Amino acid sequence: MHYALNPRTFLYSHYFHLGLRFAIGLVAITLITLRLSDSATAMTVCIGALCTALMDMPSPLRHKLNEMLASVLLCSAVTLLISLAGPIHWLLLTLLVLISFLASMMVVYGKKSMPLQLAALFIMTMSMEHEMTPRQSFQHAALFMAGGLAYLAYSMAVSWRLRHRIKQQVLAEALFELAAYIDIKADFYDTRYNLTEQFNKLVRQQSLLADRQQASRDLILRSHENSKDAIVVQVHVCMLDLYEMILSTHTDYAQLRAHLADSPVLASLRELAYKAARDIEAVAYAVTRKRAAYAAIDYAREWQAIEDELASLQRRGAAGEATQEALAVLRAQRNKIRAILNMIAELHLSTQSVYAATPFWSGADMAPFLSQQKYELQMLLSNLRLDSPVFRFALRVAMAISTGLLIAGFLPYAAHSYWIVLTIIIILRPTFSMTKQRRSDRIIGTVIGCVVTAVVIKFIANEAVILAILFLATVATPTFIYLRYRYAAIAVSIMILLQMHLVAPGNANLITERLIDTFIGAAVASVFSFVLASWEYQSLPRLIRQVLDANLSYMEASFALLQDKCANDFPYRIERKRLMDSLAALSSALVRMLDEPASKRRSVEDINLFIVQNYLLVAHVAALRAILRRHARELPAQAVNALLAHSHAQVCHTLSTALGGAPAAPADAAPQADAGGWSGWPLVQRRVRLLQADADKILVHSAAIVHAA
Repeated sequence: MHYALNPRTFLYSHYFHLGLRFAIGLVAITLITLRLSDSATAMTVCIGALCTALMDMPSPLRHKLNEMLASVLLCSAVTLLISLAGPIHWLLLTLLVLISFLASMMVVYGKKSMPLQLAALFIMTMSMEHEMTPRQSFQHAALFMAGGLAYLAYSMAVSWRLRHRIKQQVLAEALFELAAYIDIKADFYDTRYNLTEQFNKLVRQQSLLADRQQASRDLILRSHENSKDAIVVQVHVCMLDLYEMILSTHTDYAQLRAHLADSPVLASLRELAYKAARDIEAVAYAVTRKRAAYAAIDYAREWQAIEDELASLQRRGAAGEATQEALAVLRAQRNKIRAILNMIAELHLSTQSVYAATPFWSGADMAPFLSQQKYELQMLLSNLRLDSPVFRFALRVAMAISTGLLIAGFLPYAAHSYWIVLTIIIILRPTFSMTKQRRSDRIIGTVIGCVVTAVVIKFIANEAVILAILFLATVATPTFIYLRYRYAAIAVSIMILLQMHLVAPGNANLITERLIDTFIGAAVASVFSFVLASWEYQSLPRLIRQVLDANLSYMEASFALLQDKCANDFPYRIERKRLMDSLAALSSALVRMLDEPASKRRSVEDINLFIVQNYLLVAHVAALRAILRRHARELPAQAVNALLAHSHAQVCHTLSTALGGAPAAPADAAPQADAGGWSGWPLVQRRVRLLQADADKILVHSAAIVHAA
């Protein structure tokens, strides 16, 4: 279950706070306008505020201002153009198609532009059935802009006042997702679960975790003004360090299962991981409540079970090589888990007070860690070509809306083409899988919303109660729109239908007509989801190249850090983030491809294995860092660096071969050096061998994927 759907944490989540802010602002602006003017004016102002509210998301204040102001200006221009063209039917239809196309082209700027596209198309839909004189059109657009500016001012004031609270909420969400990530890892110790399937689940969760960590970076690392900001920086950096330690445990599961399948120690390891997840959740919960976190979970029983098993293996050590291997693997896992639990304790401490030296790269350029939003005209113009997925999506939307308008003209009841068009706009998304999910959520949500509204209208006559239900639906709409769209579809159906009932209570066919319009819009969107579709397999070669290129850069930064060639780990962190982002993009594409028709799927198993092998390379590097730290005493730097340099050359050559298709050169023998009995030498040698073996597997799978695509 998502943390924000849990009753214990729902009221503290930024999703609920967004819904509350949205509803209070919308209702307040509407009521103030009603006191000063009539209901028609209040409705126009309300819609202006509503369109602007669609852009009200957790963002840095400067970004939020720019995004919401862009929504006000763009939507005001759209409503003015549509209102002016209303009396001229052919011009109106032309503008509807043109605006649909141009608004949909805006998704080229990334997922943050999608609410802006929806806002522009929403106000286009709401304005298309009003015929006005030019004077009335300008007045209508001015009132709309006033509503938008009023909500912008309100939202910016609240967001500035609660800027630190929003940072805490977004950081807490990243921590909750990290706990969910560890929950998946806990099942690796359970032999009932298939390792490959668990890796696939883990990679999917890693994609979601990467997205939440990025949202946390964007808010926390841009500015830190006081001690409260310093604490969230501490927690954020500690969370990232903990994540790297957790990565280092990825490579030992198969061996643990092979050697200790019948041992109760696996259950202890699983319980230990499960408790660690609950410990991280406790930190996240404390952060959402603006409190310091204190460790309260006892790991003693599980820890003692691991120590007992190690002692047992030690006693049987002379029995054979297999026992020695089991002992080595369990000891390595024990050491990693100890480091993880120590870091969780550090995570608790980081919430309690400001460190003397805040864990922050003072004076460093944070830009590589942050999302860069660039709205350049050249980017849009460069996608005006038929092979561009965005261009094809824009054409698809324009054609679907044209078809919806044509069908609406033949309906026997009073024209409600705006509802059909609105359904098309909401359902038709840039990818087939998103459209498929939205269609299901929209239909089910609308049906449930219509049933609930029918019950309310039939059995509740008290207007105050109806207004209370309307307010709750208004809160729920933005709360769930990015969390569970199906719930948002229920809420928005109730909200709109109750508003219509209050304005025109005598319409007996209100709900029936909306259901018919929804099914028509869903049918049109479904048909056009196959028109000029961009299937995920078409993007696979590009995504594979991005992963390989990022992995090459990551290996350069990693081995420079491992060989102590750089002063700090800042470049390493940048390249690790870049690699994780590219893996998350490929993983998301794979998930979307699995929702597409079977004939459009390519190399599913190879992509899974390719992602896992790249993921394992990161885990090997994290494990090497942990080994070198743990065995830093009397480290034979020359011998270790020679081995690492050889491994670096081999791995980079393999990745370059996969990236460029060059023939692989024969591997040179690994250098033999006297490590002087250093305790970490066999561990480093083993990890290097595994690293090179997994790099070789990447070459095989990348070739198979590109060939199939």
